[in-house]
Amino acid sequence: MAAQPHLLIEPGDLNDIVLMPGDPDRVDRIAGHCEDHTRLSDNREYRVVNGRYRGTDLTICSTGIGSPSAAIAMEELLAVGAGTFLRVGTTGALQSGMEIGDLVVATGAAKDEGTTKRYESATIPAVPHHEVVHQLTQAAGEATAPLHVGPIATDDAFYAETPAYVEDWEAAGLLAVEMEAAAIFTLARRHGARAGAICTVDGNLVEGTQKGETEDEELPEDADEAIDTAIGIGLDAAVRLTSS
Repeated sequence: MAAQPHLLIEPGDLNDIVLMPGDPDRVDRIAGHCEDHTRLSDNREYRVVNGRYRGTDLTICSTGIGSPSAAIAMEELLAVGAGTFLRVGTTGALQSGMEIGDLVVATGAAKDEGTTKRYESATIPAVPHHEVVHQLTQAAGEATAPLHVGPIATDDAFYAETPAYVEDWEAAGLLAVEMEAAAIFTLARRHGARAGAICTVDGNLVEGTQKGETEDEELPEDADEAIDTAIGIGLDAAVRLTSS
């Protein structure tokens, strides 16, 4: 088999468990928590690194922004044999009282994006694997940051998240909105793989705060600090999932 055209990886290159941030630079941030790591490729929005954390071999791969690019990463990771996927990202809260720096473990994702609809009906749910949710929540229980567990929305139009959309998501009891989880959950399920997501709240849409409002920084300071907590939880969950 030739190398995958976007990730530039081949069968045998990767480990079974893959942590998936959106930002390529966050791949390096996660790798910095590992005992050792090796970069495999760096192409477009995709950066792929193998690492070892507490004796567990794992892979870290960025998805870029949105479900279309996340689906490309998923297809190519699945094609070379990866089987467990942990999104470690950021999200905008949709419920009052959720603070910047809080953590969210998703139990499902509303498919408010176009990518998954090319694979299946919108009525088929985008849900994570129960074991991944369990291990993420167990690992998060040892952290100090407030944790919210429940359904989220995945959207692919960041600048079209109108007040009406936000009100509908809030009324439905969705915890937060981000841009990749539905595609990751859907493709994992369709291939018999495992997936889950833990995200750091970087703003609260119903309270009028969002990332990009701080001077010279994409993320508020509280969110940036909490990302390391989420990374630690993702890595600890990866260790737990290796033996489950």
